[in-house]
Formats: sequence, C-alpha cells, structure tokens
Amino acid sequence: MRVLVLGAGFGGLEVATRLSEALGDDADVTLIDRTDAFVFGFSKLDVMFGARSLDDVRLRYARIAKPGVRFVGTTITSIDPDTKRVTTDDGTYDADVIVVALGADLDISATPGLATFGNEYYTEEGAERLRDVLPSFREGAAVVGVCGDTFKCPPAPSEAGLMLDRFLRDRGLREASTIHVVIPFGKPIPPSPETSEALLAAFADRGISFVPERRVVALEEGVAVLDDGQRLACDLFLGIPVHRAPAVVEDSGLAVNGWIPVEPRTLETRFPGVFAVGDVTSVGTPKAGVFAEGAAKVVADRLIAEVRGADPVSLYDGRGSCYIEFGEGAVARVDVDFFSTPGRPIGTWIPPSIQTAEEKAAFAESRGLRWFGDDQA
Repeated sequence: MRVLVLGAGFGGLEVATRLSEALGDDADVTLIDRTDAFVFGFSKLDVMFGARSLDDVRLRYARIAKPGVRFVGTTITSIDPDTKRVTTDDGTYDADVIVVALGADLDISATPGLATFGNEYYTEEGAERLRDVLPSFREGAAVVGVCGDTFKCPPAPSEAGLMLDRFLRDRGLREASTIHVVIPFGKPIPPSPETSEALLAAFADRGISFVPERRVVALEEGVAVLDDGQRLACDLFLGIPVHRAPAVVEDSGLAVNGWIPVEPRTLETRFPGVFAVGDVTSVGTPKAGVFAEGAAKVVADRLIAEVRGADPVSLYDGRGSCYIEFGEGAVARVDVDFFSTPGRPIGTWIPPSIQTAEEKAAFAESRGLRWFGDDQA
C-alpha cells in the first residue's frame, strides 16, 4: 500500500510514525512538507518572549530515519483526489491512499493594516520578530487580538495576554500599560466553564480587559478596529491572523465551505482512499495539534488493519488536552471530549501548577523522541 502523507505537523508525523512502527520497511510512506523543520505551536510563545531561540525549538525533518518512511521537502502544487495523484515542485507522486494533514494557512493580507501596524505570533518569523519588538514596548495600549472566526489553539490569545502581563511586570512597566484580549468567543474556552472562569479571574486579578465575541478586522496607526466598529487604542498589537485552508486544498475540490469535510469517526473524505486530519478539516474538534494527533492514530490504525487483512475498527473519539500558560512557571490543562455528548462538549479543568508545567515539557519531549529520534530530544 503506497501512502502519501501531505503535511508533517502533529497529524502527518503521527500517521507516518505509527505506520512505520507497525509495518516497518513494508510501510511505503512518503511524507511531504514544504518546510524543513517542525515547531510546536506553544514553543512560539517561548520564542516571542525570549525564553528560547528559534533554533532551540526547531525539530528538523532531515533527522527522520524510520523504516518504510521517506521524507520529501517540497511544495505541493496540486492534489487529484480521484486519481490519488499529487504534483509537487519536485515531481509527481501516485498513491493508493492519501492522508491530507496540511493544516491551516495564515492570511495576513485579509486584515488591512496587520502587516504594517501589527504583529503576529503564529509563524516562526512572527514570533522571532516579536522577540525583538517586545523589549521596546515600555508604555501604552497593548491588544492581543484574533482576526478570524476560527483559529489554531484556542487558549493562545489568553496565554499571550497573561504572559505579556508577566513580561511587563518583570520589567516594572505594567502600570504604564493596558492590555485587551479580543476573541470571537463568548468565553475564553467555551467547552469548559471552569477553565473560562479561571482565565477570567486571572484577567481581572491582573487588570487585563477581556473583549468577547469580537474580531479585529483592521489595524490603523495607533488603533485596532473591531468588527462592530469599536476602535481600541493600540500601540502594540499581537495578532492571530485569519486562517484558511491551503490554496492547493481549495483548488483540489476537497474543501467545502472552506475546510475538508470528513466522516468524524473514521476521518474519511468523500473520495475513496483519501483521509484528512487536523486543522484542514471541519471534523468538529478544535484546531489544535493534540486533536490532529488523535485523528492520525485512527487513520493509521485503520490502514494497518487493511494491510493485515483485518476489519478496521479504530474510531476517533474527539478527545484531547490543551495546556495553558498562566505565567510564573505555572501551567494549567483542560481535557475536552467533543463526541460523547454531541453538541455539548465536556471540559475538565486542571488548575495551574508547576507539576503540570513539567507534564507539558514531558509531552513535548516524548513527541520529539517518538517522531524524530534521540538526536532531537
């Protein structure tokens, strides 16, 4: 079975690794990504606030050495889901199975003024740029704002607000600044009232203003414009750009209403032999790496069963956990189940602690070891 895995994020790396572990040299997996390294999304916060360098957090794909897996660093230019043919800058690839794990692209141009008057921290380049910008902010109005309706890692704007607060306090500058956090949800973490209440309490304690159910639709000099016309003073903007499916996915016919629809339990698309996992789908779970990883396990297990002549039985459960930085070395966790009670996700809150911070570090280390080997730990 020739398997093409498109995208080497949480989902793509887990599919390739799981197939290799089960099938060895018989896996016949080609893993394609346009970049040369993987970076955990939460590591960009560390880069942005100067805790780690970009080189420290990059896990290079060149280190992947797994039986039955070949990594190809190239840009995908077309996907034909009917023939299961993928064209890239490096050539054409045919497959028996395609797993689309290309994530979500960021559309900075969709928000007028963002590139000129703002900053974003969802790309490696943006986080690294902010590492140099933040020390020069000494007073004024700071806005952490979401520009689109949906975005990767729902806790991220709250984390950025709390970490900015700590960054300024450590420098004795907090009294000379204001911080607003603007998100399109009514609560910071809608599936978990306890988590939302804890974040709102932390905002209140630290003097952070929460602006719910709003988006930042434009940046002007000294102003963040919201979707209701409200204008917030803004001397420093930390933005989460509009998300969209990669253009190659839109052009392929896989996407419907912006994202790839899949059968929620099996991750099958409407094209036989084509699966999709993670941020590029509309599966009904958050756009976050741990959910992509969970979906990828199911796809891999179903493919392994097929290769072995067994009936695929693995089903996606829609469960995942997100870590939330609270500052001062403390990290919280929220565990969410999206499928057990359809339409009413269940969230379980684990309060911030040093122990959970250590757990988060162990989570990252374990994935680095599993996907990249000892040299990348």
